[in-house]
Amino acid sequence: MAPITHAVHHHRNTTKTSHKAFKSKHASKSALKERNRGKVETGERGVRKTPHQQLMSKLDRKNQARQKQQLKHQEKASAVSIFNGQNGAPRQVAIVPLSDRVDIPAAIRSLNESVDVPENAYADGLSRIRIDRFKQNILYIPTSYDLMSALDVCRVADFVVLVLPTDVEVAEEGENLLRSIESQGISNVLVVAQGVDKLNPPKRRPQVISSLKSYINHFFPSIDKVLSLDSRQECSNVVRGLCTATPKGIRWRDDRSWMLIQDVKWPENNGDIVDNVTVTGVVRGKGLKADRIVHIPGWGDFQVDSITAAPLPTPKGKKEDVMNIDDSEGTQVLDQPTEDCDDMATVAPEEIEMEDDALSNPDAERRGVLLDDHHYFSEDESHIPSRPKRLPKGTSDYQAAWFLEDDSDSGSDMIDMEDEDVDMDVDETEGRPEDGVFPDHGDAMTEAGPSEYPQSEMFLDPSPEDEADQLEEYRASRRTEEKDDLEFPDEIELHPNVLARERLQKYRGLKSLKTSNWETSEDRPYEPEDWRRLLQFNDYKGLRNKLVREALVGGVTPGTRVNVHLKAVPSTLRNRPQPVALFSLLRHEHKHTVINMNITVNSSVEEPIKSKEEVIIQCGPRRLVVNPIFSGAGNTPNNVHKFDRFLHPGRSAIASFIGPVIWGAVPVLVFKNQIVKDPEVLDSAEDAPDSANTIKRLELIATGTVVASDHSRVVAKRAILTGHPFKIHKKVVTVRYMFFNAEDVHWFKALQLWTRRGRSGFVKESLGTHGYFKATFDAKINPQDSIGISLYKRVFPRLARAVEEVEASA
Repeated sequence: MAPITHAVHHHRNTTKTSHKAFKSKHASKSALKERNRGKVETGERGVRKTPHQQLMSKLDRKNQARQKQQLKHQEKASAVSIFNGQNGAPRQVAIVPLSDRVDIPAAIRSLNESVDVPENAYADGLSRIRIDRFKQNILYIPTSYDLMSALDVCRVADFVVLVLPTDVEVAEEGENLLRSIESQGISNVLVVAQGVDKLNPPKRRPQVISSLKSYINHFFPSIDKVLSLDSRQECSNVVRGLCTATPKGIRWRDDRSWMLIQDVKWPENNGDIVDNVTVTGVVRGKGLKADRIVHIPGWGDFQVDSITAAPLPTPKGKKEDVMNIDDSEGTQVLDQPTEDCDDMATVAPEEIEMEDDALSNPDAERRGVLLDDHHYFSEDESHIPSRPKRLPKGTSDYQAAWFLEDDSDSGSDMIDMEDEDVDMDVDETEGRPEDGVFPDHGDAMTEAGPSEYPQSEMFLDPSPEDEADQLEEYRASRRTEEKDDLEFPDEIELHPNVLARERLQKYRGLKSLKTSNWETSEDRPYEPEDWRRLLQFNDYKGLRNKLVREALVGGVTPGTRVNVHLKAVPSTLRNRPQPVALFSLLRHEHKHTVINMNITVNSSVEEPIKSKEEVIIQCGPRRLVVNPIFSGAGNTPNNVHKFDRFLHPGRSAIASFIGPVIWGAVPVLVFKNQIVKDPEVLDSAEDAPDSANTIKRLELIATGTVVASDHSRVVAKRAILTGHPFKIHKKVVTVRYMFFNAEDVHWFKALQLWTRRGRSGFVKESLGTHGYFKATFDAKINPQDSIGISLYKRVFPRLARAVEEVEASA
């Protein structure tokens, strides 16, 4: 019995132990479930390494929010730190009128009086004013009712105050100005109204203010109030906002160093080129470096000789002397050029290149149209593959060179060397016209092959008189149907006495505009001057980021008042008005390359912009006179893009030209000179000439953004030659009016034919001497259809000119 009792006792102990283990396991599972409540299991084990994937406690979330808040406060403090102190940088305020009836000096005096600033503190032009109530300096920059003047001032302003009239509506010029300053990039905006107290009856004043607010919200939706300059309290609120708000800045401007030019001093030298021309201002944006080239709008690009300190004098002097420079003997040099300074070269040094005769004379070896990779129908017929030899099975490539071809040997043990490659080349040769025919098709025309036409039919050339009359009648009927450039933009008509192979000498054929390789060697004779000396780079985005980071290091600290001494300034600029701003360019930004801009024409523009038409483009600090070429946007495998003859309202395209490099997505404004009636000239003056009754005015016609520059981007202009189906017999068609001699038919024989209704075909043979030819299509075509071929040539962008250069030459 003992063994049995022992077994029962052991069983009871085992049951108790397992029950305790089950309880402990169940408790641990419950604890884990409570601890991991809210988590979603993903099947992964281990601790997550990324902090954003961990479940943060409430204390951690509070700590993270506190750190973000502190970082935000630090950024805000650093942004406004340059404005602190008695001699801190002034807050630059642009006063922009939206009507020629606005009184700018009166508006500035109203703002000063609201904060108890003496009247004698304001002078015409730039006026630096100390606001003791807010312990800030304000520099008012008045501007005239002129588009270019307003754009120049707003580019260097921390705040823009728009002054609206109350007695007249904002004219078309004012709306054009608003769209322009908004598109170029604008910082903080405030809107005020002048002449509200003059409105009668008084109950009409709130309605006018509400109407002005509704109008300005079309351009700046964030504006929630239009303040009156006739109210002291509201003027005080305007000044409070100017002194306490943090300027949000402009992205493209703050990536560079810039400053408002407060004074210009010329030396006594009277030569054509003057050195040591001094411009004075307060450094803003990034640190100002003497190694970088500076651009002064209206003057041009210059090298910096040195940068010296220009501190304000101590407050012991009179208030009129606040803007004077301390001309002490010990001038403090803040920065000088080093060995790393930029030179003024715009293109790479010229190199002597030995070119082959074929490249210098592209027509020496041409016997047919260029299609993708080679010319077809050359006399040497080098493009035609050699006939494969019949060799014994197992023959190697080395042994094949020792076998002579014998047509009489047709033994079963002989094979074609290229039989193994047939399957690989099927996709490439299928649908590809080789020598104008498809060898794999049974209906291919050969000299001994039967014709699909009845044997009794004979082709006779029509008389020249009948041919000319029929051609004019045919083209006149087509012109009435194809007036719209949007539908038929690329068709051209050849004169019967013009040879197509000479007229279209620069054109080539492409099997696919998006995938076919473009042979750039064929374009060498037609490249513009210095094309191969332009700046080229493989990684535009990476290089841009590197140069923007480079601008963060070194240079004169922002907020410092300095004298910038310029080299080699033309003395002709002495008589020009004082420039508004100075911009320090990033490295390489003065060198020439291919500039691409994605622009969109305003829908309000009535007429399309023609490619190569002269326009004025403003991009960042530069203003250029450009004849851009337009092409389709997007990416293609072969980097070939179709040329657009017109850019229609409401549509977008890539505008390309040769000009100085621009780093980053800088906003672009496109202006065009418009002829309008001069309101000052009376319409009743009938004796006056028409030119005296009109003036030129710049109108904003398009806006956009700078995109990555690409020297290898090919813009291909398409030309379409169309013909008329003269006779149709099943799939065989006689085509006329595409060419006018048999030599042109043979020259363009390799190109694929297509119709407007989707049929495709190829040229079989020439008929007669007047350019008629026989063609075969993949299906029977409609007699009302039109037959065409597509040809392409590369269009190169043109060199842009600076506005100041054009004005100087004029």
